[in-house]
Amino acid sequence: MPGTQPDFAGRSARDAVRRAVALLDVLLTAEPSPDSVADVLVEHGEPRLRLSARDVAELRAAALELREVFAAPDAASAAKVLNALFAAYAGPPRLTAHDADFGWHLHVDSSDDGPWGAWLITSSALALATLVADRQSAPGGLCASPWCGKPFAHLGGGSPRRYCSSRCATRERVAAHRARQR
Repeated sequence: MPGTQPDFAGRSARDAVRRAVALLDVLLTAEPSPDSVADVLVEHGEPRLRLSARDVAELRAAALELREVFAAPDAASAAKVLNALFAAYAGPPRLTAHDADFGWHLHVDSSDDGPWGAWLITSSALALATLVADRQSAPGGLCASPWCGKPFAHLGGGSPRRYCSSRCATRERVAAHRARQR
């Protein structure tokens, strides 16, 4: 069942954005495997699931659409992309607990057993839209390293990030330093 989390009652939009970024990281590779995608879901509180190659293909297509939110240069552009995703995939908001073992949480996808791609887009878009509304800025970006380009989220305070990780930032600083030394 897509999107179910046994400990959802304490989950936040930031957690859902972290899950979205982690899923995009694996889904935007050349050939993501069902096991690698399932591992990311488990790492983010989802039950262990058996995903098919078709499920992963559907999730990958959804990840490509979600990537555009991270590519947006500002809040207005991100909102435009998010609104288009909501118009294409979301239904009326509803509260669901899936069954007695899950806490109440908000869904905007069509049903608790809906398609994987729609679940990824709607659950991620809802969380990303919350970040845009809370921060009044783009919810993330794409790594500025020409060797990377991975999506990342702006979740903390401080100045906006340009890189997905300290590794990419360090690699770029070293490359710039070496170029200045020449």
